[in-house]
Amino acid sequence: MFPRYRLVGFCGLPGAAALGRLGTGDPAKRASEAEKVAHSYAAGREPLPVLELLAAVANATAGPDGAYRSRTPSATIRRFHHLARTQRGLLLLNIQPGRASVLDEVKALREWLVHPDVGIALDPEWEMSSGQVPGDTYGHTDGRELTKVARYLSGLVEEHDLPQKPLVFHQVAPSVVGDESALRPQPGVALIKSADGIGSPGLKRGTWRRLVSDLPDGVHTGFKLFYEEDAEGSRLMTPKEVLALRPQPEYVMYE
Repeated sequence: MFPRYRLVGFCGLPGAAALGRLGTGDPAKRASEAEKVAHSYAAGREPLPVLELLAAVANATAGPDGAYRSRTPSATIRRFHHLARTQRGLLLLNIQPGRASVLDEVKALREWLVHPDVGIALDPEWEMSSGQVPGDTYGHTDGRELTKVARYLSGLVEEHDLPQKPLVFHQVAPSVVGDESALRPQPGVALIKSADGIGSPGLKRGTWRRLVSDLPDGVHTGFKLFYEEDAEGSRLMTPKEVLALRPQPEYVMYE
């Protein structure tokens, strides 16, 4: 996957505008827009458009199984998988686990992950411990748990003779991902640490420096932008400014 490609795309869930760009307007038009934005980030690489669909969404209420998350229907995932293929891109299934097991949520998506153009994105700020409620505090993961997910994906790649799969983990603050030194790259899996966080270009550069200063070996970089929140009282960073970050982001995602 790297350094041949640069991944660029949108995240969200249809009908939920607050959750990202994919939640507004016609999904087919958003997929086409993502492809155009991807080309603005090529910079010597092949642009690869990405649709990052929320497949598990954290909730403030427990729900019938007490997991504080809801799963996106298969019909919606199927629709976005088709749209990603139409753009010759990737579908990333984003997991906000609530109190559910992250690995169990990944395994629940196996029918999609056996496809060559489907990967996983994790949002550990929404990974709650017992007694925690999504939205009240930041959640947490660590290098060992991320390695378990990577190992599971690696097994699917080997079993089904698939191309390398992306595994993205978004990080909004240092506390959200602990013990990164325990993270172990796995065959057939491209690990991508995506720097999250809202703010002006200066604030986002500061967050970037903090989060990538001790990047584990074998981990690639991603960068998240917010169309509305970043522009409140400031402005959205340009592709040129994003590409000037060091190390240069290999995945750029807009919410």
